[in-house]
Amino acid sequence: MLLTGTVVADSNTVIDDGAIVVSGSRIEAVGEQSAIAAQYPDHEHQSYDVLLPGLVGGHIHSVQSLGRGIADDTELLDWLFDYILPMEASLSASEMEIAAKLGYLEMIESGTTTCVDHLSVAHAEEAFEAAGEIGIRGVLGKVMMDQRSPDELLEDTQAALDESERLIQRYHGSFDDRIRYAVTPRFAVSCTEECLRGARELADAYDGVRIHTHASENQSEIETVKEDTGMRNIHWLDEVGLTGEDVVLAHCVWTDESEREVLAETGTHVTHCPSSNMKLASGVAPIWDYLDRGINVALGNDGPPCNNTLDPFTEMRQASLLQKVDQLDPTVTPAGDIFEMATLNGAKAAGFEELGAIREGWRADIVGLSTDLTRGTPLHDVLSHLVFAAHGDDVRFTMVDGTVLQEDGEVTAIDADAVRREASAIGLDMDLTEERRSAQQQKP
Repeated sequence: MLLTGTVVADSNTVIDDGAIVVSGSRIEAVGEQSAIAAQYPDHEHQSYDVLLPGLVGGHIHSVQSLGRGIADDTELLDWLFDYILPMEASLSASEMEIAAKLGYLEMIESGTTTCVDHLSVAHAEEAFEAAGEIGIRGVLGKVMMDQRSPDELLEDTQAALDESERLIQRYHGSFDDRIRYAVTPRFAVSCTEECLRGARELADAYDGVRIHTHASENQSEIETVKEDTGMRNIHWLDEVGLTGEDVVLAHCVWTDESEREVLAETGTHVTHCPSSNMKLASGVAPIWDYLDRGINVALGNDGPPCNNTLDPFTEMRQASLLQKVDQLDPTVTPAGDIFEMATLNGAKAAGFEELGAIREGWRADIVGLSTDLTRGTPLHDVLSHLVFAAHGDDVRFTMVDGTVLQEDGEVTAIDADAVRREASAIGLDMDLTEERRSAQQQKP
């Protein structure tokens, strides 16, 4: 396939009249359109205003998509224990499958081609199958919770680890290696030391398996961990083995100097979720400082109930503006840095090589956008437009591993209307009454 348009190969490389040739699952050629088109005259040709690498959602909760709008204006732990965990516990296997499909559909529609996905305790297999069917690239993991959890989600520690290992053996490297596994303890508040140490042992037993958890998102969370362990959160995670180049920590809003040193020294990845952090009033993560220290920072939307969108372009805009106003410095987190967070940095956090830029021989994950819009006129700087003005619904073309999942604004990988109809029906039937939440609530 021959794709033409303005090619944003990476944050430093823009080819105004560019072309990309895709062969199989890889990018065969990138360059000026005149030369490439002459070299490949017989290829199927599609043209889009802007072509860029597929964006990476470095921390996503696809299966929370059915809860969009149910928990606005609440603090993190109330949000989680009063609303989100009861919702997750209420979903059947078939409902969890639709929830995952709805999340992946939104990502494909809006330009996210790879996600690091934090699932739920039960029915994780349905999400793996949904990801494989729809064609997205992902690092997925069943959630583990063996303390301070609603009865329906509370697990025996060894049973949680055993189920995680079964899923690793079945799905890690599946669907032509588009789908990989991350061992996924929810966070230190809901996981015992045995569970956390077991997560490290399990990840070490399988090549390429990562660890994905939440960390230092909220001050109440940090206080709870300190009461339990006598340590701040990052130090505790480091103590039990949950730092390192195979670890993705979501949020890291509240860290002190010593914790930031640990993150930098261990090569631990951080995923910044600015919209979620603002909506839950968790705080402003010190992303400018992390980047200065050489910590790899990816970008994520978190879940639909705390965002309430999986639009990666909205997240890029929020990520830059929030740092600027926090530091009262308009020069921090420029568009290029943010674009790298959403592409190359995200790919690095997810553990996929040759991903996150448009380069010869790299994986063919490509997004095409329209700029034929009032807010795209005039277009002085395409990178500025992508970070500060573009929206997810500008995406007209989505390719993962050389397979077209969306073309001319229509998703071809799945019956999108059917998914939306089923999701709407489930939403109408969901039992989210105050009485049910109170009965299930078990806060730390």
